[in-house]
Amino acid sequence: MQQISESELVLMRIIWGNGGTALYSFLMEELEKEESTWKKNTVLTLLSRLVEKGYLRTNKIGRRNEYEALVTEQEYQAAQTNSFLDRIFGGNVRGLVSTLLQEDMLSAEELKEIEKYWEEQNE
Repeated sequence: MQQISESELVLMRIIWGNGGTALYSFLMEELEKEESTWKKNTVLTLLSRLVEKGYLRTNKIGRRNEYEALVTEQEYQAAQTNSFLDRIFGGNVRGLVSTLLQEDMLSAEELKEIEKYWEEQNE
């Protein structure tokens, strides 16, 4: 799975948040709500890149374009997590968790929630 930029991720999050599809006009409305200053051409370029990378498909609805996510948010998160884990920790999950705990990025309560989740998944 190819890497996407932070700007492309903004658009993907809007599309994922809208059930996996969005019209161009909806994307622009959502960007305005976020007080984005992106111009029409910027958004169209980012959408074209996402189509080229295989993250989106364009569906014509009359004269309008609907953008459909071909990758779920969960699939993207899993791929990025694996990539990060491999690059930074050599695939060592223990190293990641250890760092999170040492740097107070993961509380004891959150660790208990993870342990509970793990136990539920393995029942």
